[in-house]
Amino acid sequence: MEKRIVGVNSNCYHGYTIEQALDSIAGAGFHYVELTATKGWTEHVFPDQSFERLCGVKDRMERLGLVPFSMSGHCNLMDTARLPDFVMNMRLANFFGCDYIVSSIGEAHLADQATAGNELLAENIRGLVPSLEKYGLTLVLELHGEHATGSVMKEIVRLVGSERVKINYDTANCVFYGGVDAAEDVDTCMADIAYLHLKDKAGARSAWDFPALGQGYVDFGTIFKKLEAAQNNAPFSVEIEFTQAGPKDLAEIDAAVRASAEYLTAHGFAL
Repeated sequence: MEKRIVGVNSNCYHGYTIEQALDSIAGAGFHYVELTATKGWTEHVFPDQSFERLCGVKDRMERLGLVPFSMSGHCNLMDTARLPDFVMNMRLANFFGCDYIVSSIGEAHLADQATAGNELLAENIRGLVPSLEKYGLTLVLELHGEHATGSVMKEIVRLVGSERVKINYDTANCVFYGGVDAAEDVDTCMADIAYLHLKDKAGARSAWDFPALGQGYVDFGTIFKKLEAAQNNAPFSVEIEFTQAGPKDLAEIDAAVRASAEYLTAHGFAL
């Protein structure tokens, strides 16, 4: 198999600038980054930013030796009025040369009351496939909210029926939202996993507590073995969201990202 992509989600640096995030991610030894373009939450890059600004971000990544392999472009895919916004996020992802665009089905981190049946949802997502093909992207749907188990997400992906639409398996969201254990739940959807948010979980199931890798109770060892056995070489994107209080400063995020790098290299992964 090809070398697995191992990157960091810039959302780890929520509340800090994209420049701070990129410098720190590169400083921890990583070579790949998931850029966050989540409306109203972390707009590290966003379609309404100036071309000069976006080019500056692109240039900085080149100087740092960072490859923007994916974009976190969450939109409410249940709301047809939001789909044009998502197409703009795809165009932005294409500008940066990303191969993947990440979205939950609802709008992550924004108040969102809309619900839709799986058939309607699949129809909305199917309508995005021509744009995914045009911009050379794979949409990976993140386990989140009421769609937070492998079996639920597998059903939606199968209904869509496109190789351009797969699962982003979030190893902590399945616990927090879905009440399932990732090391067991990955078995329900392994063939459709094309991307993983590596996120650890600590504290009570319902507690917002997502520390550095290896500092919680997610059984990553078993997950890694199952991925290898299935010859699933999906990219990893490290995501650290701390507690509801958030990190106390930039140094705390840097330390968590470095600890996660050490955890992954100790498990045999090359950054």
